[in-house]
Amino acid sequence: MKNLKKGDKKLLNAWAFYDWANSVYTLTIASAVFPIFYEALFPKNNHYIDVFGLHLKNSALISFITAFAFLVISFISPLLSGIADYVGNKKSFMKFFCYVGALSCMGLYWFDLENIYVGLLFYFLGLIGYWGSLVFYNSYLPDIAFDEQQDRISAKGYSLGYIGSVILLVVNLIMIMGAESPEARMQAMKYSFVMVGIWWILFSQYTYYYLPKGSKETTQKLTKDVIFNGFKELKKVWALLKEDVPLRRYLGGFFVSSMAVQTVMLVATYFGAQEIQWSSEEESTIGLIKCILIIQLVAVVGAYLTSKASAKFGNIPALIFINIIWAVFCALAYFITLPMHFYVMATVAGFVMGGIQALSRSTYSKLLPETEDTTSFFSFYDVAEKIGIVIGMCVYGIVDQITGSPRAAIVILAVFFVTAIFLLRRIPKNATSK
Repeated sequence: MKNLKKGDKKLLNAWAFYDWANSVYTLTIASAVFPIFYEALFPKNNHYIDVFGLHLKNSALISFITAFAFLVISFISPLLSGIADYVGNKKSFMKFFCYVGALSCMGLYWFDLENIYVGLLFYFLGLIGYWGSLVFYNSYLPDIAFDEQQDRISAKGYSLGYIGSVILLVVNLIMIMGAESPEARMQAMKYSFVMVGIWWILFSQYTYYYLPKGSKETTQKLTKDVIFNGFKELKKVWALLKEDVPLRRYLGGFFVSSMAVQTVMLVATYFGAQEIQWSSEEESTIGLIKCILIIQLVAVVGAYLTSKASAKFGNIPALIFINIIWAVFCALAYFITLPMHFYVMATVAGFVMGGIQALSRSTYSKLLPETEDTTSFFSFYDVAEKIGIVIGMCVYGIVDQITGSPRAAIVILAVFFVTAIFLLRRIPKNATSK
C-alpha cells in the first residue's frame, strides 16, 4: 500500500478505477447476459417453476429475489455507512463485499434449474456484494479528494466504468455470436459470468494498492452508537423534511419516478426475451445484447441533452417532460411485438434513462438546505431509491405472476410516472434556483 497524500493525482485515479473494475457487474449480470441466459433455461412454452413451495413464473421469481436483495441492501446500507464513517479499516470492508460479489458472479457458472436454490443464492449475493462495496467506495471520496476535485474525479469514475463495462460486454457478445449451437451459446454466457468475476477482482487490486486503510489513523472500536449512526442520520433528515416543503415534495416525486425507472431497466431484457417475436433463439440473444449496448451509448447523449434542457427551461420542467416521455413509453410498450419495435424503444429508453438519472440527483442537490452535512441527505436519497426498487420489482412480479404476462406490469409502471408528474408539478419552478 502506497501512502499518498489527499488530492494526489495517482490516488484519485486509483479510486476512480474501481468503477472500471465493478461496472461490468451492472452491465453483464444485471442488464444483459444473465437475463438472457436465465430466460433461455426455460422452455418457450413453459415459463413456470416450482420453488419455495410456490408455482412461480420465472420473471416473477427473479423480480422477487431482486426485490428481497434490495430490501436487505436498504437495511444494511445505513449500518455500513455508520461503520464507514467511524472505522479506520474500511478498505477491508470494501474488499469483503467486492470479493463476495465477484465470486458470486463466478458462481453463476453453475446456475441451472437443477440447482435453482444455489443459483439464486449466487444471484442474491452478487447484488449484495456490488451495492455493499459501493457504500465504502463512495465514502472514500471526501477522504482522498478535496472539494474542488470531487466532481471531476467522480465523473471520471463513471466514464471509466462505462468504457470498461462496454469493452467486456462487446467481448462477451463476440464469444456468444461465435458459438455454433444453442448449447455453445449457453456455455459462452457461463464463461462471461466467470470473466466478470475475474475482471472485478483483478482490476480492483490497483485501487486497493493505493487506497489508504481508512480515514482514521487508528481503528476505532465498533460500538452500538457507531453501528446505528447511519439510522440516526436518516431519522434526522426525515425530521428536517417536515419543514422543507419543496424538498419533501420533490422526494415524493423522485421516489415514485425512480421506482418505475429502475424497475423498467431491471426487467427490460426479461420483457424483450419473452414478449418480442424473434425469428430464432440466436437472433433473440444477439438482438437483446445489441439493445443493451444501444441504451448505454444513447444514455450518454441523453444525459448531455437533458443538462442543456434543464439549463434553459429549469430542472423541474425538464424532469416533468422526461416523466411524460417515460409514461408514454410504458403505455406504448404494451403493444410492441417485433424486434424493430424493441430497437426503437431501446433508443428512446436510453435517451430518457441517461437524462432522468443525472438530472434527478443534481436537482436534489440544488434543493438541499444550507448545510455541511450533505452526506446524510444523500444517504437518505440512496435508501429511498433502493426502497423504491423493492416496491417496483414487487409490483412488477405480482402483476406478471397473476396475469402471466409482463405487458400489464409495464402499463402499471406508466401510472407511477403519471403520479410523479403530478407530484413534481406541485414544486415551485424556481425552487432549484435558490
